Amino acid sequence: MADDRDDSQKTEEPTEKRLDEAHKRGDFASSREIGNWFMLLGGAAVLILLGPVMGRDLGRMLIAFLEKPHLIPLDGDGLQQLGAAIATGTGLVLVLPLSIMVVCAIASGLVQKGFRLSPEKLMPKLENISLGGGARRLFSHRSLMEFVKGLVKLAIVGAVVSALMIPEFSSIETMTAMPEQDLLHLIARLTARLMIGVLVIVTLIALLDYLYQRVTFMRSMRMSRQEIRDEMKQTEGDPQVRARLRQIRQERARKRMMAAVPQSTVVITNPTHYAIALKYDLETMAAPVLVAKGADNIARRIREIAEENNVPIVESKPLAQALYAGVESGQDIPSEHYKAVAEIIGYVFRLQGKLKGQPARLRAN
Repeated sequence: MADDRDDSQKTEEPTEKRLDEAHKRGDFASSREIGNWFMLLGGAAVLILLGPVMGRDLGRMLIAFLEKPHLIPLDGDGLQQLGAAIATGTGLVLVLPLSIMVVCAIASGLVQKGFRLSPEKLMPKLENISLGGGARRLFSHRSLMEFVKGLVKLAIVGAVVSALMIPEFSSIETMTAMPEQDLLHLIARLTARLMIGVLVIVTLIALLDYLYQRVTFMRSMRMSRQEIRDEMKQTEGDPQVRARLRQIRQERARKRMMAAVPQSTVVITNPTHYAIALKYDLETMAAPVLVAKGADNIARRIREIAEENNVPIVESKPLAQALYAGVESGQDIPSEHYKAVAEIIGYVFRLQGKLKGQPARLRAN
């Protein structure tokens, strides 16, 4: 009952962290039918593309046993040499088909799981050799579903094979009277037709089975809300994650700061090391506000944005250094800097025609 309650509470989709941990353990949404499809595809390619060549090469090698049986050595050394020659020739003929099958077997895993090493899967476990554990796996719901799917797949493939071969029964009945060349062409045609038909139906089965396995895997990875909260707490405690979050916050703050530069009143520079952007409105603001500041590369970017948006740039080394060191972005200018800032803002306002010969004055808080 406890397991049922736990499963009923797992209503949330799995997080990336949970999926990554599952992948490290070697748990993936994988389908055996995808592997079967790749092997069948490799087999069909071997039979259709390489079958005639393989048959010709093997025929040339073995025809001697029919044409010149009297030359077959019967002594021990002769038979040993003959066996070695046959094994070598057969191996050379089969090396390419076997390589294709190996590539298909590897590709079936790479397509579903990618190139991932899971040492945990290679570790021996006593439960894998336990009779009780084996019996539970044998009669589990998953095994029952696999058994039912196997029966359905055999029935579908059998129906397709029957539908493809029944119209050819009349040709098969006359095979014994056909010349060798016609017989070989007929066998090749029937084999190609059969392999293509089976490959098409197995493709559909593999796609449906992979979708089923995907849905089943994602359902098994679901999490409860409490598990998500616990994971978030654990993740935020990771120093690397904290550093990354701090970096993200700094980048966002820098973007907001840069976005405020075009609306600033003046930019005060060092002239190259520091840049301070101030905003002040005579009617609504009691004191200027520092909207952006930066050193070196950031200072250069602030100056570039100011130039692009026609924001006045005024050089004042002592004031730029003092504001950079003592005022944070978004804060009002301290009263000790009112006089110096008022002179600069008054100069800018007079250039813009906002003041007619009057000095700018800052109201005390």
